[in-house]
Amino acid sequence: MGQAEEARELAQGQAAEELLRDALAEEQKRLKEERRSFEREKKAFDFHKEMEEKRLGEEKRLFQLKWKVLEGELQKLAKEKQDMEMEKERYCQRAERRSAYTFSGSTAEAEMFFSGVDNELALKKRYKELIKIYHPDNLSGDTGTLQMINKTYDSLKKQFLAQAVAK
Repeated sequence: MGQAEEARELAQGQAAEELLRDALAEEQKRLKEERRSFEREKKAFDFHKEMEEKRLGEEKRLFQLKWKVLEGELQKLAKEKQDMEMEKERYCQRAERRSAYTFSGSTAEAEMFFSGVDNELALKKRYKELIKIYHPDNLSGDTGTLQMINKTYDSLKKQFLAQAVAK
């Protein structure tokens, strides 16, 4: 081998080395760009992760507030139910006491149909409602009850007329 061949091999080796350096430099550039891209993606991911954690924390806080409201409302409903049961029991006891002192068909029982009526207009309205319910032509109608309602209506109507004249 001569010097020319060695020079040519040296030149080829230097050219190959130069190509490898260029390829290495290109690969380093590409890796740096991929690293930057990865870091941007990582920052975006971290940002979205943080925002999602905040959103979940806020949802959890709102859920707990709603839960407390629901528990409070449930307790109110339970208390109202208990109060209604007590009121129902008191009403039944009063009804039992009244039935012990009155007999069926009494005026006290008939006046129960018109309880809470305080003027002639309300009296007429209640009377019409009762007639619709207790008329003998209806399924739940009853002649005896209707007669009792009519007597009570007449006496209450007279009382309201007397009050109106007195004024």
